[in-house]
Amino acid sequence: MQDTSLLDGQPFAWTPTPDVIERAQLTRFMKQVDVKTWEELYDFSIRDVEKFTEEVLKFLDITFDPPYEKLLDTTDGIEFPNWFSRNADAIVRNERRFDANDFSPEEPAIADEGVRAPSAGLNITTMCLDRWQTDEMKDQPAVIWESEEEIFQDSLSYEKLWYDVDCVANGLRRDGFGRGDAIGIHLPMLVDTVVALLAIGRIGAIAMPVFSGYGVEAIASRLNAVQAKGLITCTWFPRRGKRFNSLEIANAAIQHCPTIRHAYIVSQRVIEDLDFTGLDERFQDYYALAGADPTPRFLEPTSAEDPLIILYTSGTTGKPKGIAHTHASFPIKAAQDMAFGTDVGKGTRICWYTDLGWMMGPWLIYGALINGATICIYDGAPDYPTADRMWEFCAKHKVEVLGISPTLVRSLAAAEGSNSKPPHERNDLSSLRILASTGEPWNPDPWWWLFNEVGGGRLPIINYSGGTEIAGGILMGNPILPIKPCSFPAPCPGMDVDIFDETGKPVERGHVGELVIKQPWIGMARGFWQEKERYLDAYWRRFEGIWVHGDWAMEDADGCWYILGRSDDTLKVAGKRVGPAEVEGILVSHPAVVEAAVIGVPDEVKGTAMVAIVVANADDAAVLATELKSLVGHEMGKPLAPSAIHFVSALPKTRNAKVMRRVIRAAYLGDDAGDVSSLENPQTIDEIRKLNDR
Repeated sequence: MQDTSLLDGQPFAWTPTPDVIERAQLTRFMKQVDVKTWEELYDFSIRDVEKFTEEVLKFLDITFDPPYEKLLDTTDGIEFPNWFSRNADAIVRNERRFDANDFSPEEPAIADEGVRAPSAGLNITTMCLDRWQTDEMKDQPAVIWESEEEIFQDSLSYEKLWYDVDCVANGLRRDGFGRGDAIGIHLPMLVDTVVALLAIGRIGAIAMPVFSGYGVEAIASRLNAVQAKGLITCTWFPRRGKRFNSLEIANAAIQHCPTIRHAYIVSQRVIEDLDFTGLDERFQDYYALAGADPTPRFLEPTSAEDPLIILYTSGTTGKPKGIAHTHASFPIKAAQDMAFGTDVGKGTRICWYTDLGWMMGPWLIYGALINGATICIYDGAPDYPTADRMWEFCAKHKVEVLGISPTLVRSLAAAEGSNSKPPHERNDLSSLRILASTGEPWNPDPWWWLFNEVGGGRLPIINYSGGTEIAGGILMGNPILPIKPCSFPAPCPGMDVDIFDETGKPVERGHVGELVIKQPWIGMARGFWQEKERYLDAYWRRFEGIWVHGDWAMEDADGCWYILGRSDDTLKVAGKRVGPAEVEGILVSHPAVVEAAVIGVPDEVKGTAMVAIVVANADDAAVLATELKSLVGHEMGKPLAPSAIHFVSALPKTRNAKVMRRVIRAAYLGDDAGDVSSLENPQTIDEIRKLNDR
């Protein structure tokens, strides 16, 4: 389908040293299960998924009360496996079990199954908080936070975090919230964000994060979809020195949300008393919750399969999908991937530049706390007020694991300049031992810049790909395997992954096909919120019993994997299939190109014509367009050169830096762009609409 000759056969860029392998959390797990090599470990992890998952639970020290009797039962089909059954052989009609697809407003947390056994007892906040109240751990930092302005900083020990979570939990209970109530969180990454997320889980309620930068309609539609009873927002937060007035937006949003009973305002940066003039009467000061008496300490005795969080993702097409996860799904998969992939354990300081509305926000919080690590949060623009702001934060707080997206890496590399000491060299980054990335495919130049310039050629770049529906990764690097540029050394342990052709048969190495998963895993979505058929259509109905993820992938001769773009984005130009990501990689290799998106449009001759929308720094757009067409034609063949190249100031992207090709194509053709609520910069749509008028 695509020319992968430049990928297959390329050399390894990084190879782990014996001391790196010896200290790795993954090595410790391999000793636990008595295997010597990666190949043995992966084979074990997919040969017996149930046994492997039990070993992961043992490694993470996850305990259940009451315990489960059967960890995994697929009697009802692989699409909806039964996890953590307490009484696997009996039909229990008096107990209820959560099912996202049979959600009923009258029973917000659980739906009466009537035929399924209840699951084991687990409130995941106990694994994040209670068990760390020991002499060894309680004084260790759980969260370190710093704002864009730098003058605002905060940190909490594990003991203080536990105390604050219980305060807010008791405050929520006092205001009438309880098990099964959905509560929205509309906050940037603050210490209070961590506290709120855990407090909601503490009382058995359901957290529903939304991006901190969302507009009115995006917030209201998601709150209404889950019939949210509460919302936690903040007064404002800075981005590049300007105020983002989140309270104003939240106030407008809840006018359309009749189910909201209480809304709370975090005012971390406001010294004076809050002014409630003009605000909905349901608003009150969040710190009235935070000041509640934490005694007696309360913990809702939830089941492992009770709902914990609903994460909305816009995906590549259609309206947003509400991904339902339980106390035992998302957090445990996050903790496993964090430990095995990014080598996080007790005391590790991990920073991931993210937002709570993207899955990596909850992933960071649950994963780090379950592993006894320290969450390092930077809340602000990564290159403001100076180009080295992110590097300064990492140096100051001795960050060991740093997660950033390829888009951010490209912008940081562009800010380096040549007339002074590069920003990343102005700070001591010797504490870094792992760099990590997710969210989009890499292209080589920024990957090599991060590896050579920031990492000095000594740090692995742990590439990570999966999704909200996965609760983490399908493919992921790790500290015991060598790494090739832009690649994934292997699937995540426990993920039975393959690459299929269009008939549902495995392809040979070196060939491109659909990335699929053949067995259940602990973090798999428990469905879409109230949309069972859409969930099945999205992943399960192409090949029987097979999860089709929607990514093109390739495994090379050395066993390294590559994600080559979304399969539903694939173009067929002049009878040849082309992945937009491949062409975009060629375009951005030109020094004048900052970003590029490739779409297909109807063409009478070719059937589909390729159009490139480009963000570039160039004095003469016509000359650059000619150069880019020639560049793609040289690399891909003249028939696959773009028919047109247009230049814009910015591409429509989500807050987690994903370029929205479906929105670009719709705008370019003058069609309805559909759901654009997840866009960070919706104003870019109008600029693209005008391109066809030129």
